Amino acid sequence: MRADVSLDCFGLLCPMPIIKTAEKIKLLKTGEVLEVLSNDEGIKTDMPAWCKATGQEFIGVEERGGEYRAYVKKRGE
Repeated sequence: MRADVSLDCFGLLCPMPIIKTAEKIKLLKTGEVLEVLSNDEGIKTDMPAWCKATGQEFIGVEERGGEYRAYVKKRGE
């Protein structure tokens, strides 16, 4: 997947990847995609739930060998 901005959350456990995502998404323009890199498996369920709660668009999660890449598109405010 293509991302405009990447956020490294390796080594951070729940809820820190979501907190960092919330901070970073505020800096993006509407329509930009944020890639969140994590090794916390909880991101697979936490990120879609956070997107639903905040109105952001959850694009998906890719998993490779215990590493996760979650993609979120910023929606209009």
